Amino acid sequence: MAVKLRLRRMGSKKHPFYRIVATDSRYQPKGRFLELLGHYDPMENPYKLDVDRDKVIEWLNKGAQMSDTVEGLLRSKGIVQDFNLSKIKTKAEAGPDVKTKDEKSDAGEEKTEQGD
Repeated sequence: MAVKLRLRRMGSKKHPFYRIVATDSRYQPKGRFLELLGHYDPMENPYKLDVDRDKVIEWLNKGAQMSDTVEGLLRSKGIVQDFNLSKIKTKAEAGPDVKTKDEKSDAGEEKTEQGD
């Protein structure tokens, strides 16, 4: 199941507000969702953005992808930066012996080149 963090439009005609939700990418934008993560109201000046930081980071750790708009909004709150820092810290704590997926695939390519 591919989970996306995206906006769900609510409100009346010409007076929108949005819910930030975690949803299966196969669901319709106005369809069901897995969890409500926050609210975004672009009609207020300045815009109003309420987000549950812990829930968002939890979904990102599980592998959820953000839509472009949600990513921009979360960057303005500093949530994306916090998530990236937490990823770097966990890699550093794991130590130099632990290889990432990319490093493992590079090592496999080197072995095949030597065998030719």
